[in-house]
Amino acid sequence: MKIANNSVVTMHYAVKDKEDNLIDSSYDSEPLVLLQGSKFLIEGLENALIGHEKGDTFEVAVDAENAYGPRHDGLVQRIGNEMFADFDVEVGMQLRATTDNGDQTVIVVDKDDESVTVDGNHPLAGVDLKFDVEIIDVREATADEIAHGHAHGAGGCGHSH
Repeated sequence: MKIANNSVVTMHYAVKDKEDNLIDSSYDSEPLVLLQGSKFLIEGLENALIGHEKGDTFEVAVDAENAYGPRHDGLVQRIGNEMFADFDVEVGMQLRATTDNGDQTVIVVDKDDESVTVDGNHPLAGVDLKFDVEIIDVREATADEIAHGHAHGAGGCGHSH
């Protein structure tokens, strides 16, 4: 069976940046199981799966635009330390921030005696990616999986909708 929208795909992947630095991999753990077409994956990788089948291995380059998008300098902000008086902030922490567009995750990227700098960009925004992919299995999704918008495990959904 070839991968198409509403297929359940079981796959292993490794993702690297353009300098071949390994960012993430499933090869040393459980494979990823997903409902094709549910926008669970970045657009460039999801589109690259179409037409592949069980046993296929392939590489795909995904430019930043079709991965996590471009970096936006406006999402980096310096905030006065008084906003963080109730807790100790460290570089690398992820925080939830309320913005005009709703809640957003930001990462603390710098800190000095007067301010904290946070970045609302995804850590991989602006980064071109390379994936090594191995398709382990492909099957038709059930009606419940399609209705719920995600693949179910052997024991069912695992949560209520």
